[in-house]
Order: sequence, then C-alpha cells, then structure tokens
Amino acid sequence: MLTWDIKPGQDQQYFEFVVREWVPGITRMGLQPREAWYAVYGDCPQITTAIVSEDLDQMRQILESDDWAKLHERLLEFVTNYNQRIMRSTPGFQF
Repeated sequence: MLTWDIKPGQDQQYFEFVVREWVPGITRMGLQPREAWYAVYGDCPQITTAIVSEDLDQMRQILESDDWAKLHERLLEFVTNYNQRIMRSTPGFQF
C-alpha cells in the first residue's frame, strides 16, 4: 500500500509520469496495480494505491532492486509525504 500527495503545480506532469512510466515500470518488474484512490477532500493522503506481487519474497526482491530505486526516485520528483507498507493482500478495503 502506497500513499502520497502530489506536489503543488505538478499535477499534469505527475499524471503523465504515472501513465507513461510508473504503471508500465511496476508492471515490468512483476507488480500488479490493483486499486488507486484520489482524495479530493479531507485530512488524508491525496493518492492511495495498492500494488501486489506473487509473494512476500518477490516483493522484497523488487523493493531492493535498482529498477525500483530508479522508478521510486523519479516518483519522488512529483510527490511529497510518501509512505509505503507491505501487508498481506485480502479482498476489500485495507487501511
């Protein structure tokens, strides 16, 4: 589960990055995007997204890879308040 806020004034560049680089990049690494929420109101992260892997070992390998580091650094150009947590995937809403 990943959460973040889009940097002010970066909306268009952020969404272009997500479509052109983020989603294709995580998919190439073996991660599967499941859900994404865009909050427009409230005291919560602006973006919340869930991505899954086959198992915990695969997730750890991906998060330790150079490909992940490069894509993650690129994401941080557009976002603040980034948080990630690894959790067991279950059906339905998980916070």
